[in-house]
Amino acid sequence: MVIITAGMIGVGKTTLTSLIAEHFGTKAFYEPVGDNPVLPLYYSDPKQYGFLLQIYFLNRRFDMIKQALADDNNVLDRSIYEDALFTAENHKDGNITDAEMEVYTQLLDNMMAELQKLPKKAPDLLVYAETDFETILYRIKKRGRDYEQFDDNDELRQYYFRIWSAYRDWFEAYDASPKLKIDLQTYDLEMPENQAIILNQIETALQAIR
Repeated sequence: MVIITAGMIGVGKTTLTSLIAEHFGTKAFYEPVGDNPVLPLYYSDPKQYGFLLQIYFLNRRFDMIKQALADDNNVLDRSIYEDALFTAENHKDGNITDAEMEVYTQLLDNMMAELQKLPKKAPDLLVYAETDFETILYRIKKRGRDYEQFDDNDELRQYYFRIWSAYRDWFEAYDASPKLKIDLQTYDLEMPENQAIILNQIETALQAIR
C-alpha cells in the first residue's frame, strides 16, 4: 500500500504523514525541507534560485516515489505528482524562464514515463489536506521557520495565497489514483480525538478501494 499526502505549505502534512505511517506500520518519506540547502536561498532570491529549487525537489521526489512504489508499503509527505504546481507558479511569477520551464517539463515527462515501467505504477490513495487561508498563515507563523515568515513581506503572503488557490484546482484535476480530501481545520491533528476521526476516514477510503 502506498499513500501520498498533499496540501499547502503549513497545512499539517508532516504531522499527517507521521500519523498515517504509525497507524499502518509503514515507512514515511518526508519532504526534503530541513536538509534542503536551496530552499533558504530561494526565499531570499526567488528569481535567481527558482529553477534550481524546482530541479532539486523534482530529483528528490522522483527518487522517493520510485522507492515507495518498489517497496509498496509507504506513505509520502508530498510527491512528484504535485511538483509541477509549484514550478508553474514560479513560471507565472517570472522566477523561471520559458526555456527553463520547457526543460523542466520535458524532464518531468521523462520521469513519469519511467514510473509507468514499474510493476506498481501509481499510489493507492492520495490524501489531500485542506484548511482556510488564515489557518495556513497562522500555522506557518507558529512553526517559526525564519525564511517562511511574511509579516514584512506582502509579496510572500501573496505567493502563499496563489499556491493555496492553485492547490484547489490541482486536487480537482488529479487523476493518478483514488483521492480523499480531509479537513484539517475542523479536525486539527493536535487533538487526539481528531486523529482518530481522520484515520477512520482514510481507513474507509482504503476499504472502498480494496
